[in-house]
Amino acid sequence: MHFRDSKRKVDYVLAYHYRKHLTRHPPGAGSPEPMRRFASLALVLNGGTGKGRAEVIELGPLDTLEEEKRLQREEYERNLVEAGLEIEKDPENKSQGLSFVRIHAPWQVLSREAELLKIKMPTKKMYEITEEGGILKTLNEIWCKLTEPLQPQVPQQENTNMKSLSYPFSREKIYLYNIKDKDTFFDNATRSRIVREILKRTPTKARNSMGIGTLIANNVYDAAYPLHDGEYEGQNDDMNERKLLYQEWARYGVFYKFQPIDLIRKYFGEKIGLYFAWLGLYTEFLIPSSVVGIIVFLYGCITIESDIPSKEMCDQRNAFTMCPLCDKFCDYWNLSSACATARASHLFDNPATVLFSIFMALWATMFLEQWKRLQMRLSYFWDLTGLEEEEEHPRPEYETKLLQKKLKNKNIPTENANEDEKEKLTWGDRMPGYAANFGLILFMIMLTFSAVFGVIVYRITTAAALSFSTNETTRSNVRVTVTATAVIINLVVILILDEIYGAVAKWLTEIEVPKTEKTFEERLILKAFLLKFVNSYAPIFYVAFFKGRFVGRPGHYVYVFGGYRMEECAPGGCLMELCIQLSIIMLGKQLIQNNLFEIGIPKLKKLFRKLKDERTEPKEMDTNQSKDPQQWDLDYILEPFTGLTPEYMEMIIQFGFVTLFVASFPLAPLFALLNNIIEVRLDAKKFVTELRRPDTVRAKDIGIWYNILSGIGKLSVIINAFVIAVTSDFIPRLMYQYAYSQNGTMHGFINHTLSYFNVSHLKAGTQPENSPFAQDVLFCRFKDYREPPWSQNQYEFSKQYWAILSARLAFVILFQNLVMFLSVLVDWMIPDIPKDISEQIKKEKSVLVDFFLKEEHEKLKLIESFIARDKQKHKSGTKGERIRAASFCQFNRSQKGSFASFSSQHTEV
Repeated sequence: MHFRDSKRKVDYVLAYHYRKHLTRHPPGAGSPEPMRRFASLALVLNGGTGKGRAEVIELGPLDTLEEEKRLQREEYERNLVEAGLEIEKDPENKSQGLSFVRIHAPWQVLSREAELLKIKMPTKKMYEITEEGGILKTLNEIWCKLTEPLQPQVPQQENTNMKSLSYPFSREKIYLYNIKDKDTFFDNATRSRIVREILKRTPTKARNSMGIGTLIANNVYDAAYPLHDGEYEGQNDDMNERKLLYQEWARYGVFYKFQPIDLIRKYFGEKIGLYFAWLGLYTEFLIPSSVVGIIVFLYGCITIESDIPSKEMCDQRNAFTMCPLCDKFCDYWNLSSACATARASHLFDNPATVLFSIFMALWATMFLEQWKRLQMRLSYFWDLTGLEEEEEHPRPEYETKLLQKKLKNKNIPTENANEDEKEKLTWGDRMPGYAANFGLILFMIMLTFSAVFGVIVYRITTAAALSFSTNETTRSNVRVTVTATAVIINLVVILILDEIYGAVAKWLTEIEVPKTEKTFEERLILKAFLLKFVNSYAPIFYVAFFKGRFVGRPGHYVYVFGGYRMEECAPGGCLMELCIQLSIIMLGKQLIQNNLFEIGIPKLKKLFRKLKDERTEPKEMDTNQSKDPQQWDLDYILEPFTGLTPEYMEMIIQFGFVTLFVASFPLAPLFALLNNIIEVRLDAKKFVTELRRPDTVRAKDIGIWYNILSGIGKLSVIINAFVIAVTSDFIPRLMYQYAYSQNGTMHGFINHTLSYFNVSHLKAGTQPENSPFAQDVLFCRFKDYREPPWSQNQYEFSKQYWAILSARLAFVILFQNLVMFLSVLVDWMIPDIPKDISEQIKKEKSVLVDFFLKEEHEKLKLIESFIARDKQKHKSGTKGERIRAASFCQFNRSQKGSFASFSSQHTEV
């Protein structure tokens, strides 16, 4: 953790590979001796430069490139030293290998940069946090006592009612801050953040590169990273923050405990702290929705025996002879054979699911409102209130593109001389990138639809092929076999396309050449979310809203590919199939993608990199290398941190599964909760043990992710309205009970939903072959609202069809407006900023002003007392006293300047 002197702390590490092999003409091979000539400046064998007579070495192409990188490194490191940083390098003893540059920031640099970055630091002043009194305080105390065993055992502030007043660091007002030790005043995360800012803006002349990002992109350095705070496990008793996080947070054994959010923020920075705070709140909110979902499911289980429609369908005395499910090879069948499907459908298709859908829409609104409140609370305690957007440095790719444009424009004479100074990439420069984005995203969406269509074709053809089977068991289980295999194929396709879409979205964002990292991240998120959203939900949308809608009717079926009938919903409706589809895709994605991939892929990458390093590095003895590996060696082996986008993305897609189709699968929140309990610890373990320490980034919110969550919440209201109205039998049952039933009960509902068809009207060649009771059947039934064959408008849609369609649309409008109104009401009733926090922020401002005035007043009094004493001594006329008085006059002048700067700051406050 320190330089060789064991005093200066390593704040940052640069890693690079070097090779010393130089291609030379050996004596006797082609020339009698190595080529020599006089030169005023030439490359000598030790890699330095010398004047006068020197040996010029002929370099191979690889050696030339290596030499260029070495010179760039030397120049960059010189510039870092000029910026005030202190550097320690490993000796390059091998012919080739890995070397590290360790960087330390002394106090002068830290204080200068902290002032430039306006980093808020704690002052001497502590003030009391006023707590809410009354019943809320009592409830909070009871809650704290109950949850005490669930709290992580991490060191906390002795007095939690007191908060240190923070103020942006200023060297002029250094007396305000509680500086006990200059080495520990700035914590490790702040020190590494300051060094990273210097690394980003330090230039090199070569290729006009700006900062460490460009040098890593050009392979001059392999990596740049801050160090972890030591090992996370081991026999030594030295406790560090990393080990503490591992013991109290990053193990599966502590899954029941709360997260130490403040320690996470301190170690990893605000951006990662906010992610885990959001994930924790989301997981907590899944508990009540899981409980309600289980109640809805149990209600379905309890009422299944009293459900009249499923009883009628299962009653074999009701001989509903149904029309064949396929042409020629399928026979007439009895509706009672679909009894199991009907009973299972009732578990999810019952009146309670409507109430659950309303509850989940309000749940999503309350979750977002509660997150806004928690975010504001964290902003206050983490001193993020009033955080300004930091000016970001341009990305290396943007600078390269801009340099190419400048070089191109140099050849073209320009009228305006100042044009080159204000050069930037215009909309026209990015036009090819935008065109490629539009075309490829459209192609990818069409590819997803093609995959869904391919699975539909598979279902239709497989169902037809299995119907030809001579095996009775195979023929009777056609629907189950086709549904199960099709969903598994869908899942595999989704997992494959997800990985492809992630890579494509990144490549498309890169060819757009966004200027800053923030812009790059936002555009990448939007593209990846659009592609993954369509990919994950397209099969589910098909089953929910399109399957069974375009089948036709007996005697007039819709055919595809010459002779295949479009697939129909099961006799119990499509809701059961939607439930199966949703559950398998959701569980499959969570188990395979979120857990197995997250655990397995980093381990494979780590193993591959280790094997690669062992293969490329020659086995030479390094005398200077200590036996125990240093922290920078251990951290280099770890996987580099690539951002939070994958972590957020998997949770946002899961949030969609929980809210969008919850009417068809009330147990979705429960499965999400079980997954997230593992996910929190899995992510924690990954950050603590498997990733290099990320750079700390200050952020006051979760950015664009909040807008996506809000959009999904609003979309879920519309989708659930349509699922209940169109996919489920809720509206037809309601209409039958109150409009068509003779006694106001559900008796006769099944008969009401089935239309009659005269079997003599079947097209020639489509009648069942070798049917044992073809002679006995005059009419068969099919599920639809159509006129009977004895009507004048035979097989046309009946009045009941149009009445139910109107009721469906009316329900969608009513449901949507009711839920939207309730959501807005909840939003309005819950303030975004908690009342106690808004009062504390106001109090903090007044405390800050009073603290400044008091400090400056005390300083002025001290100066005046010194001046008065000097004047008295001045009268005595001694030479020494005159000198001292002069010194105090200088001190007075400097302090007046300080007071003037305070006055302007006070006005700003």
